[in-house]
Order: sequence, then structure tokens, then C-alpha cells
Amino acid sequence: MVAQPTVSFEQQLVAHRDYLLKFARLQLRNESWAEDAVSETLLAALNKPQGFANRSQLKTWLVGILKHKVIDVFRHNARTVASDAHAEGTAAEDLLDGWVFRADGHFAQPPADWGNPEQDLQSQQFMAILEACTEKMPPAMGRVFLMREWLELSSEEICNEMGLSSTNLYVTLHRARLRLRECLELNWFGGRSGSR
Repeated sequence: MVAQPTVSFEQQLVAHRDYLLKFARLQLRNESWAEDAVSETLLAALNKPQGFANRSQLKTWLVGILKHKVIDVFRHNARTVASDAHAEGTAAEDLLDGWVFRADGHFAQPPADWGNPEQDLQSQQFMAILEACTEKMPPAMGRVFLMREWLELSSEEICNEMGLSSTNLYVTLHRARLRLRECLELNWFGGRSGSR
């Protein structure tokens, strides 16, 4: 039996770089900012390897560090990424709201049967469609959505970082969720209905 060569901590970090870069690109939508955030993440891990005490998977620990680095990039570049949510609002979006909802605020049509969401979340294909749908959102809307849902920032933090009022934030999140729902129904759930 041949002994397997041991993989150094540095080599393990390098093995996760592509995943971290993909995550950072999705969050920041700026190649150089994503590269910087990942580099800073890997440097932080190298400087304090004792911080990883095998209490979680290495990838999970690195993503946790990266989330903080992404938030730092948002803060450092606040003027660049900040935009008024109303600037992205269009008559087409208002029309979409009118088409999706009745006057009493309820859905005009109930959502499609999404099957077993827990099982679908395990699917890599589903995650690829979810990422593609998120990337199709307008940049500022996508950033706000990702800050809230993936980085789990509070509404107050997002408003401060993006220069939004709470009303603008909720309208932006509402529209982002509508777009995500529509995209998933068209590209994932709707395309699978015939195969059940």
C-alpha cells in the first residue's frame, strides 16, 4: 500500500480559490474587486491558520471570511455601488407588479407547484439556474438582494451601505424576489412540469 502524500494547508486553500472567486464575482459583479476580496481572504487564512480548528469544513470557514471581505469591499466602494433604487424602476416593472398581483395584494395566480424544494436545493443544476437568475438582475438590485439574502446583512446595514431609504430597500427586494420567482418558474420549475 502506497502512502498518500499529505496536502499542505496552503495547497488546500489554493484548491478552494476558484469556488471563492465565483462566489465573490456573484456578490460584487466586479472582477478586480472579487480578485482582491479572495486574495485578502486567502491571506487572512494563511496569517491565522489556527483560526481553522476543524470545527467546520475548510470551504465553509473560507466563505465566512470571504463574506466579511465582501462587506468590506462594499463599504470601501460605497459611492461606486450606491445607486437610487428608483432609477432602476421602470414602467415594465410596475406593469409586472400589476400582472402578478390583484388589487387586494394577493397573487393573481397561485405560484406553480415547485415540488420538493429541499430536494431541488441539493441539485447542482438548480443552483446554476439560481445563480444565472440572480446575475440577470440589474446590478444594484442584485447587490441589494445578495446583501440581504446571502450575506444576511440587516436592512439598516444595507440602507447605510447603499444609501437607500427603508422604503426603497423594500421595493427593491420585492422586485428582486419577483424577478427571481419569474426566472425560476420559466427556467427551472416550468421546464420540469412535464417530466413529473
